[in-house]
Amino acid sequence: MTVKCRRVRDAGGALTEPRYATPGSAGMDLAACLDQPVVLAPGDILKVGTGIAIQLPSQDYAALVFPRSGNAARHGITLVNAVGLIDSDYTGEIFCPVINLGNNPYLISPGDRIAQLVIVPITVARLEFVSELDASERGDGGFGSTGR
Repeated sequence: MTVKCRRVRDAGGALTEPRYATPGSAGMDLAACLDQPVVLAPGDILKVGTGIAIQLPSQDYAALVFPRSGNAARHGITLVNAVGLIDSDYTGEIFCPVINLGNNPYLISPGDRIAQLVIVPITVARLEFVSELDASERGDGGFGSTGR
């Protein structure tokens, strides 16, 4: 599948194109497109641009933006919205709302990998409102209902 990608801006040559780190990678690394390094203090949120926009091939696809596990595990750096959703009809710059959940300031430099982009197929559902739902083993058991 081909996904069109456009450079939206290039912050002083700091644009890093999305790429798969290994042949088995499910997500492409997204990098910070910054003019200069930025320090993210503990608890701070920063909307970091990537300098790129994509166009998905059809409405049958969406893109998901995930945090990078290494940044989260080592530094407490993650995405404030956990997972970002890019709809098929959005063609603007991809931004990543990064939060520092760690105890130390974190330096984000131009070109640093800050998130991962995963392209997924989408099924558009048609909702059918009914008076009752079919019985299931779990039923309406919510949080913690299946044990530890």
